[in-house]
Amino acid sequence: MRAFFAIACLLVLAVRPAGADMPVPVSAKAFAETNGTFRIEVAVRHADSGWEHFADRWEVLAPDGKVLGTRVLLHPHDDEQPFTRDLGGVRVPAGIRRVVIRVHDKVHGWGSKTVDVELPGR
Repeated sequence: MRAFFAIACLLVLAVRPAGADMPVPVSAKAFAETNGTFRIEVAVRHADSGWEHFADRWEVLAPDGKVLGTRVLLHPHDDEQPFTRDLGGVRVPAGIRRVVIRVHDKVHGWGSKTVDVELPGR
């Protein structure tokens, strides 16, 4: 009976939804700034659980994967989910009309989900 219980527990853990602890960009918006740069606002969802495991940054990527900007998140947001933060002064090369947002956490690295953001005026 113990062996059956142990196997059942392992199966429950094995079918846990993939990415359940991964950070997710819920939504993102871009705003044109007066100097030709953009301010990117991103809502992030993650099961932050204190200083050892929290979403610690997100990046703005060009379609080819080049990093255009990084927003460092300095503390966990255990009781604020989802949470929204922005990053100003993002320089996007001419001709790019859309950027990609990805989110990172301290334990699992980069989440598999991304969000595309249309750039206004492009």
